[in-house]
Amino acid sequence: MAMRRVYSEIKGKKVKELPGYFKSTFSLETVKTSVKRGLDNYNDKYIQTSSIDPLLHICFYGMAFSYLVALPNERRHLEHQQHAKEHGGH
Repeated sequence: MAMRRVYSEIKGKKVKELPGYFKSTFSLETVKTSVKRGLDNYNDKYIQTSSIDPLLHICFYGMAFSYLVALPNERRHLEHQQHAKEHGGH
């Protein structure tokens, strides 16, 4: 949804106008207020209602993050195993 809004706003602009638009839209202060608003909305929606969803979010996103962190090491391990198999190693 946010990408659609950004696209619709920049669609009519000239290329020379884009840096100014992006500077104002993605300034440090704007990003801070957007993150704060998002955290406040999350707090209102899940924390204040005593929902179990925050725990599920931590479990799911923690698992996904740990998988992504371990992925390069796992790929190196699999490449080494494949290389050893092709060259008659152990």
